[in-house]
Amino acid sequence: MAETGHSYTAWRQRARLMRALEMLAEGAPVTTVAIDLGYDSVSAFIALFKRTLGVTPSAYFG
Repeated sequence: MAETGHSYTAWRQRARLMRALEMLAEGAPVTTVAIDLGYDSVSAFIALFKRTLGVTPSAYFG
């Protein structure tokens, strides 16, 4: 917390989201990204993505 200013949970979500952006930019399907990064479901990943970045993954890269 002292180094990042975020709780462990928030830091972990941001780290996973950064990796998701990399994977999506490389052309990985949303489903693959969600599963590979350990989300409970594709919809949970999309919800976090939209909550954080304001758009869905397909709109972000569309």
